[in-house]
Amino acid sequence: GEEAVKLFWQMQLENVKPDQVTLASALHACASLASLEQGKQIHTSIDESGFESDIFVQNTLVDMYAKCGSLELARQVFGKMLKRNVASWNAMITGFAQNGHGEESLKLFCQMQQGYMKPNHVTFVSILKACASLTALEQGKQVHAFVIKNGLELDVFVGNALLDMYVKCGSMDHARQMFDKMSKQNVASWTIMIAGY
Repeated sequence: GEEAVKLFWQMQLENVKPDQVTLASALHACASLASLEQGKQIHTSIDESGFESDIFVQNTLVDMYAKCGSLELARQVFGKMLKRNVASWNAMITGFAQNGHGEESLKLFCQMQQGYMKPNHVTFVSILKACASLTALEQGKQVHAFVIKNGLELDVFVGNALLDMYVKCGSMDHARQMFDKMSKQNVASWTIMIAGY
């Protein structure tokens, strides 16, 4: 991470213009280091380089700010986006869920659906994490219904997120039913169930 950021600044000093992939890579490095200040400086470079409206770069900015714990800045970038894709929504929903703001994740999930954006497995894993952190069993059951409707119940990561949500909401019967239905359990599936009992 640190070396990637150093190379990015060396590239700038040598007047080599970064492209979208370079910018995204540098932002990923900042996120992995939780280096908000470096990320802000790269954001300034993005604005100066003409990539401020590139959706790939914007999604990476939202993700970097969220991973650095600056949800306000993540929300600002997200709010200014002219176009959003599932990755845009996932970055915000995941950011709120990982930073202990499950209610905001649920609100964004509802807004995402109102905007006719189809959620994917990443969306469901994040929103189920939000339900688990809130011990929101009824919302978790509704999300489970969406998972089935979207044909993702067999995805092991989504299945594990469902297990975790049911366990953390104190519904071991539902967790056990889900566990037994899973076509494939991995070590995480078993660990969630064992820890739940």
